[in-house]
Amino acid sequence: MVCDNTFENIFEQEVDVFEYQYPDAHILVRYGTQAEAFDSLFSMNTRTIVACRDLTSQEKRALKAKYKNERKANVNVRSAKIAVDAVAFIVNPENNVEKLTVDELADIISGRTTQWNELQPSDRGKIKVVLDQSGSSMATYLSDSLLRGEPLGPTVFAAGSIPQVFEAVEHDRDAIGVLGVSWITSDMDNADLSREELAKSILSDDPVQGATLTQRVKVLKVYRPGQAQAYKPYQQYIFDGSYPLFRQIYMITTASTGNVGGGFYSFVTGPIGQKIIMKTGILPATVRTIQVELPDR
Repeated sequence: MVCDNTFENIFEQEVDVFEYQYPDAHILVRYGTQAEAFDSLFSMNTRTIVACRDLTSQEKRALKAKYKNERKANVNVRSAKIAVDAVAFIVNPENNVEKLTVDELADIISGRTTQWNELQPSDRGKIKVVLDQSGSSMATYLSDSLLRGEPLGPTVFAAGSIPQVFEAVEHDRDAIGVLGVSWITSDMDNADLSREELAKSILSDDPVQGATLTQRVKVLKVYRPGQAQAYKPYQQYIFDGSYPLFRQIYMITTASTGNVGGGFYSFVTGPIGQKIIMKTGILPATVRTIQVELPDR
């Protein structure tokens, strides 16, 4: 399968637990841009992808027709929303900015605002916006949702990868990073767990605890337009709509229900896969109860 690299840390955990539960099954995941994922699906090089949008009705018909014409077989195209990802903005802890409006963020991303002291009194200098890659789904989100189709401004830089966005903000007091919220939650501590330890924690009957946000960087609060209170991207505030910046995550497959690819699709969209998503800090599509400490808004 091909997965949007924005969700690599989530799907590494999905694969680990799935392969632990089914030792004879193996999932090979390639991480790339959203465009690469769809290209691979339509060229029939892969049967399953994860992306920030669903197939259109026209794309589904075209994909079915392509399989029928080239593989001489009918194919069932399935897709499901598996999660809602908050788009988080992070700054260095020494930056005195705590909260921004959606309009202020749009002005930063477009390049209309270039200095921190244009927003409030600050000893910080020129704003540097850092994202993962210029052609990533995050770049598309910023252009489409924040800038209404306008191009990103000249102060936006590609760090090369999502971990490098985090590192850039940790080391540059003028930087503001943009990434999915799962990369900045306490769940990243699970990286130190073995596959067996991770799987046992997921497969237990213990209630799901939502992830809290890291203290290594400052996560900005964001005001929804017309809103008096700013919120951080906690799962509860994604769920109730208080946090304004989010995007849908979809899993799309042409794999049959009887093979490993189809089984993995059912796993991710089922209770265990959704439990893994809950623990990463983003909002699963199937929400039961969110138990998470909210220290502030």
